[in-house]
Amino acid sequence: MIGTGILKGMAVTARNFIGSYFDKERLTTIQYPEERRIVPEAARNFPFLVYDGNDAEAGLRCVACKICEKECPPQCIYITKSTDKKPDYMDKPQFYPAVFDIDISVCMSCQICVEVCPFEAIKMDQVFELSSRERFDALMLRKSDLSKSNTYYHGIHPTEAAQVDGALAEAAAAKKKPA
Repeated sequence: MIGTGILKGMAVTARNFIGSYFDKERLTTIQYPEERRIVPEAARNFPFLVYDGNDAEAGLRCVACKICEKECPPQCIYITKSTDKKPDYMDKPQFYPAVFDIDISVCMSCQICVEVCPFEAIKMDQVFELSSRERFDALMLRKSDLSKSNTYYHGIHPTEAAQVDGALAEAAAAKKKPA
């Protein structure tokens, strides 16, 4: 019979409409600023830099290898390598980024920078409320804005962070173990 699909669709809509008055789980609209939807662990928005320890400058995992800058499709990552070296999280002298900027007005959240980083220094954040009144200056995130602790990373991506920390601990133990 012609029109059965329309009738079935209208029945589903009516059932959800009437059911939403009696069952709160059937509501699809949320009152946004007061109520917030739970962000899933796999959600991604913009990159951030992970640092170990308490000091963002001393514990930064990034060694300014510039792989993420080269692989970024919209070319929104800007890195300037330092001229001196500092000890990294394994007490090995490494270069560090003197400048690490990401232009989030251009970033397309493709996660390629995360995938190509050999030091597990870049991860994707779940923060999506980045609106501001400034048009250009607020959209350029500097190294100080991008640096977030490993505990923050564990808070937003617990399973992935545990795997990364386990792999880094194995690598550190393998380097310290005499051959």
